[in-house]
Amino acid sequence: MAGIVLSDRQRLDWLRLIRSESIGPRSFRSLMNRFGGAAAALDALPDLARQAGRDIRICSPGEAERELDGLSRLGGRFIALGEAEYPVPLQAIDSAPPLLAVLGHAEVLQRPGVALVGSRNASAAGMKFTARLARELGEADFTVVSGLARGIDTAAHEASLETGTVAVLAGGLDEIYPPQNIPLARRITERGAIVSEMPLGWVARARDFPRRNRLVSGLSLGTVVVEAARRSGSLITARFANEQGRLVFAVPGSPLDPRAEGGNHLIREGATLCAEAAHVIEALQPLRQRELDLSLPPRLIREGAGEPPAEAMWDELDLPEIEPAPGYARHEGGFALEPPSSLPTTAAADPGRRVLDLLGLTPIALDDLVRASGLAAGEVGHVLVELELTGAIRRHPGGTLSRATP
Repeated sequence: MAGIVLSDRQRLDWLRLIRSESIGPRSFRSLMNRFGGAAAALDALPDLARQAGRDIRICSPGEAERELDGLSRLGGRFIALGEAEYPVPLQAIDSAPPLLAVLGHAEVLQRPGVALVGSRNASAAGMKFTARLARELGEADFTVVSGLARGIDTAAHEASLETGTVAVLAGGLDEIYPPQNIPLARRITERGAIVSEMPLGWVARARDFPRRNRLVSGLSLGTVVVEAARRSGSLITARFANEQGRLVFAVPGSPLDPRAEGGNHLIREGATLCAEAAHVIEALQPLRQRELDLSLPPRLIREGAGEPPAEAMWDELDLPEIEPAPGYARHEGGFALEPPSSLPTTAAADPGRRVLDLLGLTPIALDDLVRASGLAAGEVGHVLVELELTGAIRRHPGGTLSRATP
């Protein structure tokens, strides 16, 4: 697909503009449309800010050059909105990042993508099913897209390393989160890609994860929610997918398992039930056979299927031409997103809690449980004896195990 080609000077000006204070994707677009280019917009920005009663910091040429150099030393580069390599599905969303930093193989972004998202505190059964979905989607020539978080995201990336996967970061490309997935991130770049819209050195904050989630869904023709609590970042991703006119799929689960509550809710609201990869492949096949329409399609599930917007994701300069930025839900007690700290969780430090968290109401084989836990087989066996004595787990015919019915 033909597109624009930025000169080095234009790319520097684009980076300066998007890195300036109170400039987000929408204000960037508005300024570009008004002034015809980033250089002219940068010249006009101080007066516009004063007219809006603001005093904003404009990114200097030196700062932008350092970021360009740093990204190049890392092995990455920026792809600009409208350039031939910019992903067409992402270009179609109304808050597409003007510059997308890419590390790895950018060509994987040209293949049709499917987002696999779900709980960080995933069950072993959920991660096994996610891995099967990811492998079969990859074999069908789909790129698997996710957010590099623990749990479902990790299972999706690991199972699609050979066929191509894209990890979307909430922070800079040099700030991998969580830290335990740094080795996985390196492996992803061997055949896939890691992308971010955030500056190098940026450590993700709570509000950055919804920004990332809109890119996960925006890069994909469809989003599959495997396991998710009713208030979770995965449902925010599903809401963005719905608003972007993309297909939303959900894997059903036991109504007794809190990790299935979000997916079951999505199905009730109109999402497509996903019990195998064929359900996704068949639904998306017509879309991959034609170039994505850049107009916004109608919503495919009901308005209430995701949490309503509550807070803007950018503090953008108040210009009359700028529409309100997409928002995300703030819940009581904080954000229903990845924790800001990389400290180990209680579950990670306590083998008994780790094993119990991995067990759901769906029976799982002992070998799969051991692999998902990362613990030694003997340690898992010891933990299972203790859990069985307390009545916390059940054994089933064939040696499978599950959490006891609450």
